[in-house]
Amino acid sequence: MLKYLSYLYPITRKVKSDYSDTLEITWYNGKKHLNSKNANYSYGSLQAILKFGLEQMNLEKVQSVLLLGLGGGSVIETLRTDFNYKNKITAVDIDPVVIDIAKTEYQLDEDTKTSIICQDALAFVKEHTSKYDLIIIDLFIDIDVPKVFLEIPFWEQLLKLRTTQGSFLFNASLEEKKSNALNTLINYLKTKTYKVAVYDKVNETNTLVIGHALN
Repeated sequence: MLKYLSYLYPITRKVKSDYSDTLEITWYNGKKHLNSKNANYSYGSLQAILKFGLEQMNLEKVQSVLLLGLGGGSVIETLRTDFNYKNKITAVDIDPVVIDIAKTEYQLDEDTKTSIICQDALAFVKEHTSKYDLIIIDLFIDIDVPKVFLEIPFWEQLLKLRTTQGSFLFNASLEEKKSNALNTLINYLKTKTYKVAVYDKVNETNTLVIGHALN
C-alpha cells in the first residue's frame, strides 16, 4: 500500500542513529530510499553514482569485493542485479542501526557469498589481512567523509588489503571543490602503482576516485 501511495506523496519514517543522528526511510514514486538529514544513503542518487563507478570496472576479473560503508545495501543490489556479480562481498559498517535497516527494510541477507560486519572501517583495515580484488569506499556521515578516511595512514593500511591486480572505487566528496586533503590523497595514490581516474560532479554532485593497478 505504501508503495502505491508514494506516487501521490512521499511517506517517511524516521529512525534514530548514534552515528547519523536521524535517518529517514522514505517511499517516493514507488521506491524506498534511505536518507540522512542532507544526503541520500541508498537507493536514490547514490545508487546511480556508484553504478557509474562500477561501470568503469572490469568485474569479470573480480572474485572478491570489500565494501566499506553499507548503507541500505544498494551497492550490493547493483552488483548482484545490474552486473550479475555472483562472487564474494564483504560489507563493513559501524552503525548497527544501518545494518538492521538494510536487513529488515531492504531484505539484505547474509549467505555464503555475502557477509556483513559491524565494525569501524578504520579498525577493520588495521585488523584484517584478507585480500580483495575490488575495494569500494563509501564512508559518509551525512554529507561529509570523516577526516580520517582522507588521510594517508588509513590508505596505507587499506592498500595492503588489495590483491596484486586489485582496484578501488572511492566515493570521495560531495563538496563543490576538492579539498586540500583530497588533492593530497589523490597525488599519494598516483605514486602507489595505480592508474588513478578522478570523476568530478558525477550525477552533478559527487567526486569519485577510481584506481586500477598497473602491475
